[in-house]
Amino acid sequence: MTSSDRSIFDAAIAAIDPHEMARKDLRKNLPKRFWKEVTVSPVEGGFSVMLDGRPVRTPTRRAFVVPKAALAEPIAEEWRSVGEFLDPAEMPLTRIVNSALEGVVDRLQETADDLAKYAGSDFLCYRATDPARLVERQNEAWDPLLEWAREHQGWQFNLTEGFMHVVQPPDTLHAVQAAARAITDPLELAALHIATTLTGSAILAFALRAGAFSSHEIWAAAHVDEDVQMAIWGADEEALARRARRWSEFQAAATFLHHR
Repeated sequence: MTSSDRSIFDAAIAAIDPHEMARKDLRKNLPKRFWKEVTVSPVEGGFSVMLDGRPVRTPTRRAFVVPKAALAEPIAEEWRSVGEFLDPAEMPLTRIVNSALEGVVDRLQETADDLAKYAGSDFLCYRATDPARLVERQNEAWDPLLEWAREHQGWQFNLTEGFMHVVQPPDTLHAVQAAARAITDPLELAALHIATTLTGSAILAFALRAGAFSSHEIWAAAHVDEDVQMAIWGADEEALARRARRWSEFQAAATFLHHR
């Protein structure tokens, strides 16, 4: 590889910062695929994805390393699946690693505290009074999750009807915060934070991390209200497309949580 090729290589890797790409005309500014072969190789600290024998790096040139080959392989598959253009929006696993190694690793406590805040207004605690099918579906999907939180985590949540704010027990909030702060792996914490923000629930995210419920069960629980509304009023194609994109991000987060 010539020095010119190396500069192109480095520039293309740096260009995958999703925050920067979001501010640009995507099609015009996406870098073209410049590699042929994608492999996984052991490196110091774990495993890295290699493009034509050279390691992928984060946008600011940090080492792109995950602890297990079982994590590196699906990331490598994202790079193998790249077509003519490298689109970060289609690479959720890669984005999580970049987020963890560029942001979370330097702000572990702040990230933990941010996701723990969701416990103070977790939507599983806010119940509808009608229609009857919504009440039934909320109870079916959410009660087992709250029971799991109580029996296996020691978290007791207060419930309410409607949207009036309900104050949660301080002991529960402190316990959720302590559980989040106890996670020192930036990849795991980044994935847990993403699962929390995508579902809107710290309970759902921790249940996913524990493997207490399947990814599909957790995702369905996060969309009970939306699904009932669509059953009554009909499907919203735009909402379904948006959910499909978020589902791919959620699956990526689950991959890291289930391989910790």
